[in-house]
Amino acid sequence: MHIKDSALERGESEKRAKEIAARTVNKERARHGESETAGRSSVKDISSGRRGGLRSHSGSQGLAYEQPYNEAKQRNIHGRSKMNKKQLANALGH
Repeated sequence: MHIKDSALERGESEKRAKEIAARTVNKERARHGESETAGRSSVKDISSGRRGGLRSHSGSQGLAYEQPYNEAKQRNIHGRSKMNKKQLANALGH
C-alpha cells in the first residue's frame, strides 16, 4: 500500500495509483522469480526503488538503445548487433 499511497500523494487518481502499485509489485515478483512470465526489462532492469534517482535527469539523452536497435532491425541494417546507441542513431540518420 505504500506505493499506492505515494502515488495518491503525488496527485494520481485512485485508478492510476492502483495500476502503478500493481505494476511495481508484479515487477518485483518477476525479478525474484515469483512470476510465471517475466519480461526482460522486469528481470534485467535495476530495482524500482533505485531507478528514479538514477534516471531522473536522463530525459534529454534521446531514444533508449532498444528503440533505435529495433528500428535498425526493421530497416535490415547490417551490423546493428555490434553497434552502440550512437552508432545506431548515425546509421538511422537521427
